[in-house]
Amino acid sequence: MKEKKNSLRLFYILWSTQSLSQLGSAITSFALTLWLYEKTGSALSTAGLTICTYAPYVVMSIFAGAITDKFDKKRTMLVCDTLAALSTVTVFILYKTDALCVWHLYLINMISGLMNTVQQPASEVAYTMVIPKEYYQKTGGLQSLSRSLVSIGNPIIAAALYGIAGLDAAIMVDLFTFAVAFVALAAFIRIPKIEKDAEEEAGVFQLAKEGLAYLKQNPLIFYVMLFMSGVNFIASAFDAVLPALIIPSPRGGNNVLGLVSSCSGVAMVIGSLIATVMPKPKDRVRVIYLTMFFSLGSENFLLAFSRSPILWCLGQIIGWMLVPVMSTNQNVIMRNTIPAKLQGRVYACRNTFQFFTIPLGLLFGGFMVDNVCEPFMKNRSGVWTTLFGSGKGSGAALMMFILGAAGVIMCLVFGRKLKQYKYED
Repeated sequence: MKEKKNSLRLFYILWSTQSLSQLGSAITSFALTLWLYEKTGSALSTAGLTICTYAPYVVMSIFAGAITDKFDKKRTMLVCDTLAALSTVTVFILYKTDALCVWHLYLINMISGLMNTVQQPASEVAYTMVIPKEYYQKTGGLQSLSRSLVSIGNPIIAAALYGIAGLDAAIMVDLFTFAVAFVALAAFIRIPKIEKDAEEEAGVFQLAKEGLAYLKQNPLIFYVMLFMSGVNFIASAFDAVLPALIIPSPRGGNNVLGLVSSCSGVAMVIGSLIATVMPKPKDRVRVIYLTMFFSLGSENFLLAFSRSPILWCLGQIIGWMLVPVMSTNQNVIMRNTIPAKLQGRVYACRNTFQFFTIPLGLLFGGFMVDNVCEPFMKNRSGVWTTLFGSGKGSGAALMMFILGAAGVIMCLVFGRKLKQYKYED
């Protein structure tokens, strides 16, 4: 047992401190969403924050992964985290001087997102290098657990901090957690070097092409990424719609939004524990698409037809409980299949193909609520109001129904394609 703990010591240090930093960043992000919705009252405007964060993934991820494979992983993470923290400091200064505008947040989120674009594949490779292969599923479950705890804590903490002490309190917590993670990575983590061959000394563009070539030669990895891009489109549109559904509701508001958002984290804690202790599945690919079919085919419909905070919370729990099981199985497939020396560029390609739909989904969800569904429901009666309610927020309920139908159809289509592939550890 002692030897087992020692073999995972570096992982535990890296995982715990990076998770703490992720919590701080999520608190600031949620607090900024509340601030912006108060200023604009627009679902599209608040969705714009996340759109700007994910836009660099679409434009730069492939090249970022090549950069990651060329340079030291630890230094890359430290530099990117520092620049992201400086962006947060800029928001703090603008806010305290009453100069903070919407376009400032969009620009700063783009810069922060660019840093995350480079840092994320470096982090994935770093985890691979410090985790013994036999612990990939267990540590994958633990990473899902920490993301779940962040999902639980950040809306509640952010709403409380924002309500009591304002946006600057949330930012100060973010900067403190950054400092803890920075010191831990700089002083206590040693990431083993990856031996490079001659072709890996090539330029960034050549390395990026090699990442794409790997996906072409391994269609299983590529189709799983495409499937997850569809899931992310539905899920990100859901994220844009959720505030517009809950905040204007007579039984909603900022605090209820924080509570409902936290329930997704509660569900992911349960799912993470399941992923950590579950036996190795016979077919990891099948697990991926069946879990998403259940999630997308339940939560959206429940939120569309309910007006109760209890049912909203239940919908979040049902919809998110199996997400860690899905992500853990995807991570095991990728870590076991992709050589370590190629992981930076392939993970970065994953960021492009799998995450490019997130800004599109946010834009689609916000646009549909503000410009289509809410105007459509404004003068409706009869069966429409029976199903989706009336007043502001009824259009968001209609949009939830549309997302549920789209999610079911998407899973059925991709499920037939993914059935052709099987994976064995």
